Amino acid sequence: MKDFAQLFNALDQTNSTLKKVAALKEYFDKSDDSDKLWTIAILSHKRPKRTVKTTFLRQWAAELGGIPDWLFEDAYHTVGDLAESIALIVPEAESSNSKSLSEWIDTIKSLDKAPDETKKNTILNAWNSMNTSERFVFNKLITGGFRMGVSQKLMTRALAQHTEIEESELAHRLMGNWEPSSTSFHELIYSKDSAADLSKPYPFYLAYQLEGEPQELGNTKDWFAERKWDGIRGQLIVRGGELFVWSRGEELVTDRFPEFEPLKEILPDGTVLDGEIIPIKDGHPLPFGLMQKRIGRKTVSKKILEEVPIHLIAYDLLEHNDKDLRQEPMHKRRELLEDLLSQRKFERLLLSELVDFNDWQDLAEVREHSREHFCEGLMLKRKDSAYQVGRKKGDWWKWKVDPLVIDAVMIYAQKGHGRRANLYTDFTFAVWDGEQLVPFTKAYSGLTDAEMRQVDSFVKKNTIDRFGPVRSVTPELVFEIAFEGINESTRHKSGVALRFPRISRWRKDKPKEEANTLEDLKGLLKTYPR
Repeated sequence: MKDFAQLFNALDQTNSTLKKVAALKEYFDKSDDSDKLWTIAILSHKRPKRTVKTTFLRQWAAELGGIPDWLFEDAYHTVGDLAESIALIVPEAESSNSKSLSEWIDTIKSLDKAPDETKKNTILNAWNSMNTSERFVFNKLITGGFRMGVSQKLMTRALAQHTEIEESELAHRLMGNWEPSSTSFHELIYSKDSAADLSKPYPFYLAYQLEGEPQELGNTKDWFAERKWDGIRGQLIVRGGELFVWSRGEELVTDRFPEFEPLKEILPDGTVLDGEIIPIKDGHPLPFGLMQKRIGRKTVSKKILEEVPIHLIAYDLLEHNDKDLRQEPMHKRRELLEDLLSQRKFERLLLSELVDFNDWQDLAEVREHSREHFCEGLMLKRKDSAYQVGRKKGDWWKWKVDPLVIDAVMIYAQKGHGRRANLYTDFTFAVWDGEQLVPFTKAYSGLTDAEMRQVDSFVKKNTIDRFGPVRSVTPELVFEIAFEGINESTRHKSGVALRFPRISRWRKDKPKEEANTLEDLKGLLKTYPR
């Protein structure tokens, strides 16, 4: 655990990609296989299941620290992170231990069905044998909220340097439904039949937002253009007579989309499609918010199936007749995809249509009308491009329409997390409805560090009331809020919900009286119906 805590600190203290990769490689070089496996799992979002309620952890920490519960809660709201609060409040350790990361995880897992008294004694003994850094990491593991400030891509790069295996091959081996409790490091990384898992998807190829003008991309004849749909990126796999559906977040979601089940009989064995899973009704895509009715459920009712009919818009063919096509040029994969879907028709499986255009100006005009087609903009793909791993620049670009914007008044603030734990950075915004301000969205990104400090100072000096960690502030500051879409919503007092809201600028030039109205918001809803 000491080595893992040191790794966490090293990653947390730098923004340098090279230094993060170097720290990970050094850790892999000196760790045993069990610790390496669990580190890979944690960085692949396969965290150990929570076995102790956070309510108990708070009570035990307050008791051990000799402070009343209310004081612990106040300290927690100030710090903004439960694991860190406990690590700081619990007294200095009276002993030490040499347990490894994997041994401590086994201890955490063993508490699942243990009596509360056993859980308490185990946790207190653990806290009493760790320094502050180890205790912080241990608490993160217990609470299941572990984030290490490093992407899976960087972890894979460090692992490639450690194992001398190609990064792209490792990325594929780390995909799929593996669990650290049912495999070993050697089986996961070195076993030659690691790809035998029929359900294993390919690492997704991700596009960057277009930088500069599209004319800089060169000859239009070298590019495909498709509409950019607002759904869930997914891979649909048919192998061994079975069907599997994976989300981009590496979650197996087959049971959420039973409409696709017939495809295991329709598509040939050894087929992997890449595309967008979206709800479509009466020929039009439905709001992304309706997808939430599908995503969060283990079982999908007949009513939900009827209200939110799911389709897959396929735009790439990654595997055909058991052959990996990812290194074939895009135009060839596209030809095979068109041929496949023309022969194997199914109402829930659609081909992503190419957009016709003569020059970049033509395409710019098409892009401007994207919302009329219920999409976010365009995707540009070089015709000779291979299907790469992760986010790469050069061959695939997303060219989204400019966001919608509204001017709003900040009315509530809450402290952030991590390095922002001591600053008020999470805000609630409102628009005018007559003489009243009606809250309609939250946002926490878009300000510079200097602006955050200024707003934080304003919040602390202009607090009207407190509701736990939330402060009500004098309604004075106006911000421009950008967002990708707007839908009707019965969950919010305003009657609307925004897609991807964020702060686009601080309107210091506007008094609060000139902020937008609820009528303005609903006007956007009428202009861009979804």
